[in-house]
Amino acid sequence: MPSGPIGWSEGARQVYPIGPRVVSPFRGRGCKPRSSLAGMTEVLIKDGRALKHVQVREYVRSLVSGMSPGSPAPSERELVAQFGVARMTVRQAMDALVVEGLLERIPGKGTFVARPRRTASTITSYTEEMARRGLLAESTTLLARREQAGPGVARALNITEGDPVIHWKRLRRADGAPMCIEDAYLNEVLLPGFLQSGMPTSLYDALEQRGLRPTWAEDSINADVCHNDEATHLEVEAGAAVLRHSRRALHGEKVVEVSRSVFRADRYTLWVQIGHDF
Repeated sequence: MPSGPIGWSEGARQVYPIGPRVVSPFRGRGCKPRSSLAGMTEVLIKDGRALKHVQVREYVRSLVSGMSPGSPAPSERELVAQFGVARMTVRQAMDALVVEGLLERIPGKGTFVARPRRTASTITSYTEEMARRGLLAESTTLLARREQAGPGVARALNITEGDPVIHWKRLRRADGAPMCIEDAYLNEVLLPGFLQSGMPTSLYDALEQRGLRPTWAEDSINADVCHNDEATHLEVEAGAAVLRHSRRALHGEKVVEVSRSVFRADRYTLWVQIGHDF
C-alpha cells in the first residue's frame, strides 16, 4: 500500500482498506429489554443533556432490541409525532441505526430490524451511500472535459504533470434536494473513451465494469464555510457550514480517482463504524 500524504489536499489522512471486519459495539451487550413507549419517552425527554436525535436513536434501539429480524421498525411519522421533533432529526437517528446494522431499509416497503451481520468495511459510491440511507441519488454534470494534469493532481494520481486527465464536476442531489458538489479527476490512460461513451450515473459502477473499482481509499474531512459559487449550487447562504471531503481512491496500486466534495452540513451526517473483531 502506498504511503505518504494524499498530496493534493491538506489535513489529516485516514486510510480505509477493504478487509477489516467491524461489528456494532451495541449488539448483544446488555441492551435494555423492550419497554413501553410512554415510559421510555419519559426517561429520554428528562435527560436534557442528550441531543434530540440521540434520544430518538436510543429509544428505537431499546424498542427493537428484543424484536425478531424482519420486524417493522417504528415509522418516521410515528417518531416525529411522539418526540415532537423535525423529520430530519428522526432521519438522522434512523440513519445511525442503519449504518450500525441494527436496522435495514427496503425500498418501497419500509425500515425493518436487520438480520445479524458481520461484514467487511467497503468503499461506497455516493449513489450507494444515499440508497443505504433511503434516499434517491441524482446528479447534474457541471463540467466534463479532458485537461492536462496540474502539479497537485499529477502527484495525487501518480502521473506526470501535463498528462491527460478527465475532469468531472457534478452537483449531487438526494431526493431532489442539493446535497454536495463533487469535483473529480481521473487518469485518462486507465479510462480510454470514457468521455465519449456518455457520463455514467455512478462513477464506481463504471469503474467496476472496467475492472477498476476502488479497493481502498485515503480520505480527509474538515469543516469549513461555503463559498459564493458553491452556495448558488447548494442553495444555501454564502458562509453556511459545510463539510469538505477529499478522497484518493485506488484499485490495488493504481490510483483511479482523486476528488474533492463539499457537503451541506445541515443535510449530511458522516457515520463511521468502529469495532473490534473478537
